[in-house]
Amino acid sequence: MQALERKHETKPSLPGSAVKIEHEYIRHGTQTLIAFFNIATGIIMLAYINATRTEQDFVQALREVLALDQNAFWTFILDGLNTHKSESLVRFVVELCDIDDDLGVNGKSGILKSMVTRAEFLHDNSHRIRFIYTPRHCSWMNQIEIWFSIMERQLLKRSSYKSIDELKESMLRYISQYNLTAQVF
Repeated sequence: MQALERKHETKPSLPGSAVKIEHEYIRHGTQTLIAFFNIATGIIMLAYINATRTEQDFVQALREVLALDQNAFWTFILDGLNTHKSESLVRFVVELCDIDDDLGVNGKSGILKSMVTRAEFLHDNSHRIRFIYTPRHCSWMNQIEIWFSIMERQLLKRSSYKSIDELKESMLRYISQYNLTAQVF
């Protein structure tokens, strides 16, 4: 998400005319949001906001959400983003689930051979931490995508931020407020 500051103030609506939002902006940088949506309650369990979206960032976000209940069985529904099928993620699941399988060599053999073999391993029903992937071009089937759309319309679309810190604080406030009245989709 971009921290965009409107170059000029938004003009309020007047009788017979709509709000006038400035189209020129100053870009102050970006932030990435990795969020975990609980489909049973409708709340955002955890929001991990960072400047990057690497496989290490995704594993760190998972580490934080799994710390909420370290012994639970977890099922995550994800799109096909490469960080969702990374070597780091496989190694993280192996570590947390005490799996002794030979992982092979990244890009050459075994579980780590390709994104397909890594996805098959991460999808395994016998693991305490399991990942289900939405079909290609069907991320709209994932409920977090619906929530991202809601946040975009309600918070980001007409906002103006003077810094990435201001954007981050705004997102965290929005999530806290959203969770107070969250409902199942």
